[in-house]
Amino acid sequence: MTKHIVLKTAIPGPRSQELQRARQAAVPRGPYNITPVFIARGEGALLEDVDGNRFIDFAGGIGVLNTGHAPKNVVRAIQQQAEKYLHSCFHVTMNEPYVRLAETMNRITPGSFPKKTFFANSGAEGVENAVKVARNFTRRQAILCFEDAFHGRTLLAMSLTSKVHPYKDHFGPYAPEIHRMPFSYCYRCPWGKRYPGCNIECATFLEDFFKRYVDPQTVAALIVEPVMGEGGFIMPPQEYYPILVAICRKHDVLVIADEVQTGFGRTGRMWASEHWGIEPDILVASKSIAAGLPLASVTGRAEIMDAPMEGSLGGTFGGNPLACAAALAVIETIEKQDLAGRAAKIGEKVRDRFEALWKRCPSVGNVRGVGAMRAIEFVKDRATKEPARELVNRVVRLCYERGLIVLGAGTYGNVIRTLMPLVITEDQLEEGLEVLEGAIIEAAQALQPAPVETKVPAPIVPRTGGEGITGIV
Repeated sequence: MTKHIVLKTAIPGPRSQELQRARQAAVPRGPYNITPVFIARGEGALLEDVDGNRFIDFAGGIGVLNTGHAPKNVVRAIQQQAEKYLHSCFHVTMNEPYVRLAETMNRITPGSFPKKTFFANSGAEGVENAVKVARNFTRRQAILCFEDAFHGRTLLAMSLTSKVHPYKDHFGPYAPEIHRMPFSYCYRCPWGKRYPGCNIECATFLEDFFKRYVDPQTVAALIVEPVMGEGGFIMPPQEYYPILVAICRKHDVLVIADEVQTGFGRTGRMWASEHWGIEPDILVASKSIAAGLPLASVTGRAEIMDAPMEGSLGGTFGGNPLACAAALAVIETIEKQDLAGRAAKIGEKVRDRFEALWKRCPSVGNVRGVGAMRAIEFVKDRATKEPARELVNRVVRLCYERGLIVLGAGTYGNVIRTLMPLVITEDQLEEGLEVLEGAIIEAAQALQPAPVETKVPAPIVPRTGGEGITGIV
């Protein structure tokens, strides 16, 4: 097997260390850095740092690079557009890439009903605009969101985000009329139940929530990540969303799907919503939409999207022609190369490796996910499920020191998630998984010495719809 990781220096190398000193002097400490290296170039699922070290990338710029680093057709589309014009502001002189991309998003998002799309610059901005549209259409103010959710760092998006540290600490006051309820987190069920004998109380609870906490007649929308991203790749059982959506429909509450991280093939389908057969009233996308250029889309039912008056939506850079040209090339790549199908195959391999690791390593409490969106939750003890955050920090460090870039996640910081580019080769995937497994075993033995084998078989939630949705509980 070809070795793709090349380490010429210790990590970080001297040039990265030099740039890190400049970063500390010039940039505030607020922007967190997962690895101590500076990128020089990237291609596919590989990146090279300024010291000539080559890494396999399981982070993908936090889910931005589903089509890989610097995909040639996307770069070419950007170059061709840049030679014509860089900016016009859609509100001053319209441009064709904006309209063509809106047509494409209307075509590829769930739902056969008429749709319309407009563009913003980031996932957080997309979320804020989706809420604006929902409130305007319904003439209601309240928004429902969930524990463990992440929707961004701007004021309203931060208010919707659940995790306090570091995202909300001392950044208040927060936006009003935000109501938060527990999510379907089977491994840590807020109701103390166990699937499938739980009657999906996490979903039916919404009716009780409307009786005890907020009048549904004041609620404009419920916003949810179909699979929670920063929250730890938490995903509900197959029955969850149909029940939740039916209750929303009963009370004329709109459903906003935040597919910023789950979209563009990541979960084995173009949109994670498709796994549950739901058709959101509004869908927000970003991250992998433009292969790294800043762009977000807000797509929804035409009558909802047309509710706000002319001039009430937009921004100077929203739908920048370079980003729209890139997005059109990205979507063409995903469709022609069937990267959603590739994500499903990646996910099968990662799932099998993670489930085998559960049997070997007692620190692995739970493995879960769908498609190429997979996660391991680490615990100090399987009985108490006490989170093992320090183990995750150690795994991340061991991985980048050995040439693999991975990300942590979760409200407790005790989850490792996979967001490798969907164009990753089999050799690269295998090599990366070997590094990750080795780091996990070493970190677990160092922090929690224990036998590496367990005789207890892993109980696995039945896979649904042939999509490989699993969760060791």
